[in-house]
Amino acid sequence: MFQKILKTNQSKTTFLIRLMVGSVFLSEGIQKFLFPAIRGAGRFKKIGLPSPEFLGTFVGTFEIVCGALILIGLLTRLASISTLVIMIVAIATTKSEVLVNDGFWAMMHGSRTDWAMFIGSLFLIIKGSGKFSVDWYIGNKKK
Repeated sequence: MFQKILKTNQSKTTFLIRLMVGSVFLSEGIQKFLFPAIRGAGRFKKIGLPSPEFLGTFVGTFEIVCGALILIGLLTRLASISTLVIMIVAIATTKSEVLVNDGFWAMMHGSRTDWAMFIGSLFLIIKGSGKFSVDWYIGNKKK
């Protein structure tokens, strides 16, 4: 089972997707702690989520850990499942109101980064972390 999680192709360019997804999640997680009123608990409170202080800390920590794991390419598939779930929740909780109030195109414009992170996470779940990754190193070391 662990080998399936680590299994990845030898693509060198997958690093670019990891760099995009990992750096955005790492940055967003850090910002939830640096600017809690607008990026963390305050934002969660504004959109009506329960326990915003807990959620701000929990989501921020998850984004930092998963972003870092994706950047180095360690347990990339597991970390990407977590980021995919985060993006599904983000789109459902923050963009549905924009869709209802402002229409489809306003929602699409406001969620472009969300969709990029969603598709990037999905790509990493399917393909793995690529050649320049800890997953690739561990997987090939055992061979």
